[in-house]
Amino acid sequence: MELSRDPILIVGGGPVGLTLAWRLATAGLSCKVFEAEREIPDQLRASTFHPPTLDLFDSSGITHDLIEKGRITPTWQIRMHETGDRAEFDLAVLSKDTAHPYRLQCHQAELSRALARRLPEGCLQFGASVEAAFQDEDGVSVVVDGAEIRGAILVGCDGAKSIVRETIGATFEGATYPEHTILVTTHFPFEHHLEGLSGVNYIWKPGGTYSLLRLPDLWRISLHPAANQTPEEALLSESIRAQTRAVIPDAGDIDIIEKRIYRVHCRIASHYRKARMFIAGDAAHLNSPKGGMGMNGGIHDAWNLGEKLVAVANGASIETLDVYERQRRPIARDDIIGQADANRNRMNSTDPEDRAQRLKVLKAIAADPTRSRDFLLKSSMIAGLRRAAALA
Repeated sequence: MELSRDPILIVGGGPVGLTLAWRLATAGLSCKVFEAEREIPDQLRASTFHPPTLDLFDSSGITHDLIEKGRITPTWQIRMHETGDRAEFDLAVLSKDTAHPYRLQCHQAELSRALARRLPEGCLQFGASVEAAFQDEDGVSVVVDGAEIRGAILVGCDGAKSIVRETIGATFEGATYPEHTILVTTHFPFEHHLEGLSGVNYIWKPGGTYSLLRLPDLWRISLHPAANQTPEEALLSESIRAQTRAVIPDAGDIDIIEKRIYRVHCRIASHYRKARMFIAGDAAHLNSPKGGMGMNGGIHDAWNLGEKLVAVANGASIETLDVYERQRRPIARDDIIGQADANRNRMNSTDPEDRAQRLKVLKAIAADPTRSRDFLLKSSMIAGLRRAAALA
């Protein structure tokens, strides 16, 4: 198999697909991105950028753009709602491991816009739904609005319902967690009511949990339906406001800018490639959002695959492309899905004694620079990238 002069086709124009397209275009490779939406969605989706992701985009100026639009978060914490007792992790211990020893809280759409601005004219096509995909010995094809478009390689960055994953015959192994998660954004000033909040907070409350993430202009709350509530009931504004008052009695009726409810999946594709077709990001793996690893992991997929496609285009052996799955699938399985699942299991503890013991252990880790650095290397995804590099 050889790469032809035809463009590399990318299905999905979210952060993962646009990262890949930008990497390819920067190296002089022709590519086309097909995005079903008519513009970059402005809804609040992912919002956490981990240090190594910021490192990857740094030299291009994209990280600068994100920092201007986002909020630097040097610490994050796990805390008890009732007492305010907390374990707080300071990413400054990673200052020798990254140029960005902090999380950045920023709308996902800001990255998409920064990448789209840097793409060649005509590369990104909005309102382009891919209806079918197939391949032969000489290349790949997609069908968009009844027209067949030819390419050298096809990469599916097209999310959980990926048409490319289906085309390559990959099964989506794993499960769906039983609970629903409600995501709400608001201007309500939680920092005035809960002492010592960080920019990112995972909080145990009696019988459940909630999370608070602070962006430049608002707070993002993650909640779960109350006992015996249907998802539809839990998503009502009055239910959300009642949950908020349950943890902050004088909250009143908070403003609700955006709200949505979803189920969390823990899945990984059985394989990431078949001949000329590849998958990346949510098309390849899904995980709990606790820890903010989904978008970052997808970006790391795109960066890795882009690097290999550029190398092959510049004369490297076609077998170079085999390394993509060998490097990225184990990291998705063990470091991204595994760690996100562990984060979920920790926060799902409801026994007060177990919570107290877990918090005690976490506080001891946070207080020890060596143990804290090891813990944060994993939770910040630096360790995973290093392990992937060693799998070549």
